[in-house]
Amino acid sequence: MATDKRVVVYGASGYTGRLICEYLREYNIPFLAAGRNHQRVKDAVDAVPGIETVEHEVVEVEHTAAALAETFRGASVVLNTVGPFARYGHEVAQACLDIGAHYTDTNGEQNWMIDAEARYGADFAARGLLLTPGLAQMYTIGEIAANICLETPGLDTLDIEVFWKGHPTVASTNTILLNAAFAKAYHLEQNEYVEWRADGWPAEVVVPGQHELGLALPWGGTSHPVWFKNDPRVANARALGGVFDRALMSAVPQIVNAALEQMEGLSTEEKLKIIDATSAQVRSEMPPRENPRINTSLDSVHASGPLGRAHCVIHGNCNYKQTALLNVHAAASLLQQPPRKAGFASSCQAFGHRELLGTLRAFGLVLDPILEVHR
Repeated sequence: MATDKRVVVYGASGYTGRLICEYLREYNIPFLAAGRNHQRVKDAVDAVPGIETVEHEVVEVEHTAAALAETFRGASVVLNTVGPFARYGHEVAQACLDIGAHYTDTNGEQNWMIDAEARYGADFAARGLLLTPGLAQMYTIGEIAANICLETPGLDTLDIEVFWKGHPTVASTNTILLNAAFAKAYHLEQNEYVEWRADGWPAEVVVPGQHELGLALPWGGTSHPVWFKNDPRVANARALGGVFDRALMSAVPQIVNAALEQMEGLSTEEKLKIIDATSAQVRSEMPPRENPRINTSLDSVHASGPLGRAHCVIHGNCNYKQTALLNVHAAASLLQQPPRKAGFASSCQAFGHRELLGTLRAFGLVLDPILEVHR
């Protein structure tokens, strides 16, 4: 049955999905809130302050391409928050193609992004539709900072770092383990993917604005090498990420290695059960609502070239709210005009990095970028 709502939030009962519904209400954009459990979705949406001021509908839908297409038909934009996306993204991307809708998601899975581009990019482009996975604070803010650096010509190497203060959700923990068990992590070297070394993690890194060193991981490779692989300005891109809590960062490799030891010699189905069980032990409950005095974020990009240097730092707060707002910015823009680039494209390529930054600034989620340029 077709919907008269032009925007769909799939996974609306989750942490990020609920925040997306909040910003859709602020933008006064009617939406369809969808998920695999009607009551859970309804409870989440009903908890949004002022939700009665925006037209919306709640539906339960089976997670198959056919069922999703039937439920979402009539929509123009699908904002997908159901991860891990390497496990659950294909059905949603295919449904979007079937109904002619733009697709965004909040993934942090480099392998999913590479696969999505190969499988669906050309078909989305042929139909003038946008396929932009990885629209999230952990990746988009760093991409914005990188593009600000690249406004200075002659820089071809990006060293990217993202930190935040908080705890991963259930889906984020699941993604970390899924990447470790089934995927390789790559950085970009002379426009080619190069696999990160397997040992020596977490690495100590310099965190701008504090005296203490931080601990960081390749975090599945991140989206940055994927977005910049075909950018004529960039030859090399490396990205590391982590939380400010050193104790938590030190524990991540131990948790991952313990899970991998349990998986040795098992089937894919058995491995997934261990991943799900470990994720539940690490983070089984919904994280508390973000507090801007506590949940801060920091994105730092060093860009360099033969005879130039630029460094951009963007401080922010409430990284999940940043993610939600970025997706709603995408929906609002796509409802009014085509993206700057169709097919597989980053949010900066599709909407403009200065435009995305302006929206984040308007809602008080990031400071003005701090930029230093040396030529």
